[in-house]
Amino acid sequence: MADADLVIRGGTIVDGDGGEPFEADIAIVDGRIAAVGSAVGQGREEIDARGLLVTPGFVDVHTHYDGQVTWSDSLVPSAEHGVTTVVIGNCGVGFAPCRAEDREALVNVMEGVEDIPEAVMAKGLPWNWESFPDYLRSLEARAWDADVGAYIPHSPLRVYAMGQRGLDREPATPADIARMTQLVEEGMAAGALGFATSRSLVHRRGDGAFIPSFQAESDELAAIARSVGETGRGVLQMIPNLDTADWESDIDLMKRMAHESGRPVTYSLAQWSTDPQGWRRTMDALAQHNGSGAAPVLAQVFPRPMGAMCGLSTSANAFSHCASYRAIAERPLAEKLAIMRDPAFRARLIAEEPDETPTPLHRLLRTWDNIYPLGAEPDYEPSPDGSIAALAAKRGVSPVELVYDLMLEQDGHALILMPFSNYAERSLEPALAMMRDPYSIVGLGDGGAHYGIICDASYPTTMLSYWTRDRAGERLTIPAAVKALSADNADFLGLRDRGRVKVGLKADINVIDHDAIRLHAPHVVYDLPGGGRRLAQHATGYRATMVSGVVTRRDGIDTGARPGKLVRAA
Repeated sequence: MADADLVIRGGTIVDGDGGEPFEADIAIVDGRIAAVGSAVGQGREEIDARGLLVTPGFVDVHTHYDGQVTWSDSLVPSAEHGVTTVVIGNCGVGFAPCRAEDREALVNVMEGVEDIPEAVMAKGLPWNWESFPDYLRSLEARAWDADVGAYIPHSPLRVYAMGQRGLDREPATPADIARMTQLVEEGMAAGALGFATSRSLVHRRGDGAFIPSFQAESDELAAIARSVGETGRGVLQMIPNLDTADWESDIDLMKRMAHESGRPVTYSLAQWSTDPQGWRRTMDALAQHNGSGAAPVLAQVFPRPMGAMCGLSTSANAFSHCASYRAIAERPLAEKLAIMRDPAFRARLIAEEPDETPTPLHRLLRTWDNIYPLGAEPDYEPSPDGSIAALAAKRGVSPVELVYDLMLEQDGHALILMPFSNYAERSLEPALAMMRDPYSIVGLGDGGAHYGIICDASYPTTMLSYWTRDRAGERLTIPAAVKALSADNADFLGLRDRGRVKVGLKADINVIDHDAIRLHAPHVVYDLPGGGRRLAQHATGYRATMVSGVVTRRDGIDTGARPGKLVRAA
């Protein structure tokens, strides 16, 4: 008779606490880790993990699967990279609470902020909820290949409490604030993991207007923070304006929210080319607060450049704002490729200048010394010698000619990488320093968003392959990388039942061939509602991923098992 449902035999356990790896067997019973050691008995099923790493499942604190969780049972691309728990509602955008008459407005917000096509949401969202507790109930009826937790998002909250005035960003009255705090209390009681907001200048609605939470007054946010704190649990997430004149006021606001709530606050931090040392100044400004014993304000950082993927099948490329390209942009790839192979069309498009109206992101697509061919195995710390500018000079052609020809490679599927943060000095040393800071956590993968131009949810594989094995410079240890991906994020969220390989905890586990793990280049698939497009990115080396002791992926292949559930905070 079997002693356990599943035994993982002989693996090298990296337990999530950051300590030295050790060899042991793991027994799993009823979705929990029942034993770790050398005499754990026999399992009805066994996995031979000799020579392999056994880690906790990874916890991704920053995703935007708010819509995808309602129309799909697979949280790809995150689930392909060892992630077993995701958190939605980030950046203060989402779909609940929401009255029927406000659905179009919230779709417009999500379309603008997270680059999710309106047509995809119109086809996919079931809208079988109104309140935030209703939304959680609708999710509780579903199952996925990873667990899902949710923040209460500020923009829908504001619109629900204030109607059109909230959408128009009018100042909240005391009555409005009282209504919002009441709704937050209801959401927290229903199991929300916290509250999220954004003050970012770049977060705009699909129609170009600022989102409802932009420049909400500090008293409003402090009151909401207090309502979260009164529950004795939960966290606060914010996208501040750290690269603008609002820097000091937003630093003060985050400290105020931490003081008023007594709960941890996390904010997005990156290195920007306009201010390469700004990230350090921000961390220094918060150091005294974080050393004072108050609730911490933690930087949420990304382990590689945040980068746009540019090509003929993505949302943007270096020619997107040229008239000749716009005329063919929506044609099928094969047809577009045939047109672009015509020498006369090539000469005309290369000679064209983009319109004067591109967004800042699109303007960067012609920063020739900071865009790079991606390659079959993506290099996220490319040498300046590999930039379009440098390669064009070597080949004796103009950068615009080179990028044109590169985009036609691989039958039009080739991609160009345009790093837009964390790479101002053409090095990832600042990213490494951010990750090593004691007041930071790793996140910002944005899984479920920016479907047509960004594919950053694959960052756990970058951590395990590049940062612990392949990097020529200073690296992370395997225990440090695993701890950052699992226990640190689980602890931040207050999810004490996961994030470690420990007896009694939830059996969310990865079995990984560290020597073989590698990241493949992103590619375009058309599997969203209505045939919508997204970027996917596969990995090699994940031998098995388990959620609650059930194998969801084996050797990178989806098993079809869906043990993932809604996570309600205790």
